[in-house]
Amino acid sequence: MEPQTVTIVVLGDEDCGKSTFLSRISRGHHTLDGTSTVTLLKDSDQPFVFEVAFGRRRYRLEFRDTSSPDNWRLLHPDLVLICYDISQRLSLMNLQRIWIKEVRTTFQTESFLPLAVLGLKRDLRSEDDPNGIIYPQEGCQVAQEIRADKYIECSAVTGELLSLAFEEICSMAVRTTTEEGAQSGGGCSVM
Repeated sequence: MEPQTVTIVVLGDEDCGKSTFLSRISRGHHTLDGTSTVTLLKDSDQPFVFEVAFGRRRYRLEFRDTSSPDNWRLLHPDLVLICYDISQRLSLMNLQRIWIKEVRTTFQTESFLPLAVLGLKRDLRSEDDPNGIIYPQEGCQVAQEIRADKYIECSAVTGELLSLAFEEICSMAVRTTTEEGAQSGGGCSVM
């Protein structure tokens, strides 16, 4: 049986960690612990394809990054991940001011398009900068305000929560192939 294809668009500011995240997960489950070296994927390698199996079904997850040479606005995604850099407050603000508006104006199916917020660079969260620190509760609150279905955090460099984040994304992607879709009703869960 041919795998079912799920298109995932990965949005977010430049340098928020999208490429490192995609590069880490592209190496397979054995590299999700952060112990292996990350070789960054090239934009020309898009879509970044991952084959996963749930039960007896196989799925082909096609991740497309905003830095793609193709115009991502012309895609018809099954799932959108809006990423931000946990160590940069401006990145979270841009998620609220720019990226959610891009999703709403670009995709006509926004009202039922599954959406997750992915906080990256968790390893750079610093208690030394009380003004810049973004705790998971704040990220989750922003995710709820923009009506995201999930809030997930991880570090692609250290592997912290990376396996769990990838599993959550895969689970959402697989649910897009069901009648219910991947939307969970507007709540979010902190990973």
